[in-house]
Amino acid sequence: MMKEQLLSGKIALVTGSGRGIGRAIAEHLASLGCSIAIHGRRENGPSEYGEGGTLQDVASELKETYGVNVESFRADLIDPLETTRLIANIEEKLGPLDFAILNAGGDIGAQGGKPSPNDCVGIPPEDVQAVMNNNFLSTVYTCQAVARGMIERRAGGIITISSTAAFVSQEHAAIYSASKAAVVHYTRSLASQLRPYNITVNSIAPGDTRTARYLATRDVPSERLENGTLDRVAQVGEVSRVVEFFVSSLGDFVSGQVLRVDGAGQCWPA
Repeated sequence: MMKEQLLSGKIALVTGSGRGIGRAIAEHLASLGCSIAIHGRRENGPSEYGEGGTLQDVASELKETYGVNVESFRADLIDPLETTRLIANIEEKLGPLDFAILNAGGDIGAQGGKPSPNDCVGIPPEDVQAVMNNNFLSTVYTCQAVARGMIERRAGGIITISSTAAFVSQEHAAIYSASKAAVVHYTRSLASQLRPYNITVNSIAPGDTRTARYLATRDVPSERLENGTLDRVAQVGEVSRVVEFFVSSLGDFVSGQVLRVDGAGQCWPA
């Protein structure tokens, strides 16, 4: 089978796919013949860092470029009822989901942007709740909504996106790192529960990754961007190719795993 048809006939949801890593994953899966549900909380989310206009624009571009069915959807994943409705809406328009890649999240406080202060002691309670909602609870609610149908069909694959921040101490971005650690442990537990139903559940933990948001919010030394070695920032395609492994036949017997995409480096300070 040609690579272009590797995922022909399959359907995937990629949350937070209007821009950044999520968009790269969605585009890579579309290039392999997979139908895609583009998701975001806000219709104009892709425009925030200059990566596009609207969610619909992203869907239209992928559909035109790769000739697969692509639809855009808006939902706030920290609301379990809204998340359940999202999955029902996707499956009504595209069909039963084969894969769900849970990418939505970030170190985002209650008012947007990074919490300030953002340490272990000083971070405000409302920001603690927002960061846990955006990363951990949104993952739990989406996994629950997706897994119900996959259990009935006794097939499927779920991939959560964690972070290398889950594995190292973070004096700054402490709650974010804790939320991503929670995602890792939940992923492993879910994998055990869904094993009898032939559903794989894995996590990808990227290190610093070159997205428009990353470049806009950090002062990154040029030597960390493109130096031809492992001592650099990851490219979004390097995360997307790991997704391909997990959803292809190569990953059929791989579940409950967490794969770091960081060139064997540590997570650099946020």
